Amino acid sequence: MTVAADFTRLYGTAPDGVWAAPGRVNLIGEYTDFNDGFVLPMALPHTAVAAVARRDDGVLRVHSADVEEGVVQLDVDALEPRSGAGWAAYPAGVVRALREAGHPVTGADIHLASTVPTGAGLSSSAALEVVTALALDELYGLGLTRPELARLAQRAENDFVGVPCGVMDQMASACAAPGHALFLDTRDLSYRQVPFDLGAVGLRLLVVDTRVKHALGDGAYAERRAGCEAGARALGVRALRDVPYVHLPDALARLSDPTVRRYVRHVVSDDERVRRTIELLDAGEVRKVGPVLTEGHASLRDDLRVSCAELDLAVEAANAAGALGARMTGGGFGGSAVVLVEATGPQGADVVAAAVEKAFAEAGFTAPRIFEAVPSEGARRL
Repeated sequence: MTVAADFTRLYGTAPDGVWAAPGRVNLIGEYTDFNDGFVLPMALPHTAVAAVARRDDGVLRVHSADVEEGVVQLDVDALEPRSGAGWAAYPAGVVRALREAGHPVTGADIHLASTVPTGAGLSSSAALEVVTALALDELYGLGLTRPELARLAQRAENDFVGVPCGVMDQMASACAAPGHALFLDTRDLSYRQVPFDLGAVGLRLLVVDTRVKHALGDGAYAERRAGCEAGARALGVRALRDVPYVHLPDALARLSDPTVRRYVRHVVSDDERVRRTIELLDAGEVRKVGPVLTEGHASLRDDLRVSCAELDLAVEAANAAGALGARMTGGGFGGSAVVLVEATGPQGADVVAAAVEKAFAEAGFTAPRIFEAVPSEGARRL
């Protein structure tokens, strides 16, 4: 195994084990997770892989095969949030979160390699956090559940890295099952594996990575979160998930701030779109999910305003070429779109992908990276 061999060359001893955690793509339910709402992500076959050895001297050493930087050495007693540690902040933040939760983590040597595209809205950071958390949980015998691991990984990103993300990405990476999407209630972290075998019904789900990079730490994500929380306070509810969809018009009429009103409309309606999607999947009506995706994109574009020209073009070109539906996925401002398509035929995956590539070329945009999203396995020891 290359990662293990590279670890040995790097640190001079063999690792105690090798673990993997996947990136994720979210089918539906965007910006709902920090509103105690519902999401429907699935794991990708792309993973962050970590070779790890336990240390008992208070030293944390981390190295990435994907970054032109040497080994980063840190003192576990002196890990400080937002300390400018770069990519190393993700594994370091996990160590700090574990220690703050009372777990006796005394150091580690870690070598990482990832195939999750960065900046594409596919949760490359959550994969790094979850693989680190899982490895340390096993090496230190902490006995944490998968939801507990996900919460600690989320805390690392919130408190140490400084991105106020919800828990969806980490839960998808930690808990997803192959051939399924993860129907997650982000309030109590209860979840259900929903069968999502597209090949069995002649469909495919494409990811269109626009190659437009976003930086969620730049304040736009935080501003929307703050706006949603302001909406919940104004409506007198714990979180926007507590606003019934049937009462949405009345709720909107009570909000004076037009920006907050838009945010509330998106979140409450996207929770409803998750519910509708689950109903369709449970009924075997997978093709009917397509229009729900496109409706969700319009909401993200017009109400939440987190799309961009490249994402809008990907959705428009895919649908014009015969896709069943499409929407941006992830935090937005770049990143990726998901496209539900027939596997073959005149409106099949290859035709739709070619149409999107042509549209990007004609617009003068960077060529997108297009690949199939296959629902894959969550975090595990290799």
